[in-house]
Amino acid sequence: MADTKSSSILLIDDDAEVRYSLARVLTTQGYTVSEAGSGEAGVAAVKKGPAPDLIFLDIRMGGMGGIEALQHIRSSNPKQLVILMTAFGTAQTAIEAMKYGAFDYIMKPFDPAKVLALAARGIQAHADMRAVGDYQPTVNPDDYREGIVGSAPVMQDVFKIIGQVTASDVTVMITGESGTGKELVARSIWKHSHRANKPFIAVNCAAIPDNLIESELFGHEKGSFTGATVQRSGKFELCDGGTIFLDEIGDMALATQTKILRVLQQGEIQRVGGTGILKVDVRILAATNKDLEAMVKAKTFREDLYYRLNVVRIKMPPLRDRPTDIPQIVDFCLQNLAKDKKTRVTKVSPEVLGIFAKHNWPGNVRELENVIYRSAVIAQGDAILVKDLPAELGGTILGATPPIPVNSGVMSTALTVETALDYLQRELSAGDKPILPIIQKGLAIRTLAALDGNEAAAAKQLGLTKSALKKLLG
Repeated sequence: MADTKSSSILLIDDDAEVRYSLARVLTTQGYTVSEAGSGEAGVAAVKKGPAPDLIFLDIRMGGMGGIEALQHIRSSNPKQLVILMTAFGTAQTAIEAMKYGAFDYIMKPFDPAKVLALAARGIQAHADMRAVGDYQPTVNPDDYREGIVGSAPVMQDVFKIIGQVTASDVTVMITGESGTGKELVARSIWKHSHRANKPFIAVNCAAIPDNLIESELFGHEKGSFTGATVQRSGKFELCDGGTIFLDEIGDMALATQTKILRVLQQGEIQRVGGTGILKVDVRILAATNKDLEAMVKAKTFREDLYYRLNVVRIKMPPLRDRPTDIPQIVDFCLQNLAKDKKTRVTKVSPEVLGIFAKHNWPGNVRELENVIYRSAVIAQGDAILVKDLPAELGGTILGATPPIPVNSGVMSTALTVETALDYLQRELSAGDKPILPIIQKGLAIRTLAALDGNEAAAAKQLGLTKSALKKLLG
């Protein structure tokens, strides 16, 4: 947990009362608070330095508005964490706030508990970003041009087999769970083979309906079925001289399996609706995540085709069996994303790598790549932090504010007493309002914040319904 006593926060708002209220809440928690009364003054303060650990910035101000100020601040210091403040929670406000790199935004009027929770998140994120400052990449993308990343012993075995089968036209069966990289293996075999200057065509057998797959693979003659208005060449014909990759072959219908067997045995195809025989020279690589042996026993997969395809087998290991490869895969993905200018993120915190190492990864490398991309898009700086991860991996849902992590019991109650007293003093001094509603609202503010914003618990303690509590708080 970050140390709040050495943490600095800059408040930028043209409303002195707002700055006073926020400063009072934040300083009680130990933060060092400075203020700027305009967007221009705030930008100047950040540029002059030293940069604060966190900024609270109002969106609507006279002169330079919050969004413009945010852009200036982030352009001079891309790692600066900024929380925008607004009384207008529109879709446009939320979208623009996050588009221009805000850490989060908070609605006015402020709930002290939520202010402190958000500040704690921001300060922790700042500390995490500093902690990954000396992060060094573990791979060079040029060393993994095939896209298959890993140095674990099980992956070294995969690389060796790929090297052994590239010199011949032997049929290869690639097995493994979904997302392990079976197509990458197939492409690597093709790239290193003597057919590398000829086509490579990948066909997902599970994605093509049974009544269309034969036409897709072998082509059709004009008029052979409804909708066949022209003659069409199939994938095998188009791939003559090259390599065809039949992914998810376990989903192929038995009738089509028979025709695949003919290609393997005789190098012949016949278009749907046609009578002529076409000779093709195609190397077949196949893949599946199913148990083909069990399917052969159940007679849902042809035994003769199984043996024809399974001349050499490459089994791709699940990611959970090679956790030491995870940092390399992370680096490879981040460097490719940065190279394609899709994100500015190039680093990842040690805590994130620790979470990745413990996760089971049911979706394997594909799932990890998805998490990296999602997190890199969400990240505000140049590093993925724990907060940027999906909620199922312990990350923070965008916009959510967890309970106050520091002194939540005693400190929260003390703050709410002061907040309630401030409210009572201000409202009662007006002298023209009924006293009872003011006292009731002050008590509600104190109770709600003492319970860390739990409306149900606060309503129960006050003897109110949740709707009555909300109405009382206005």
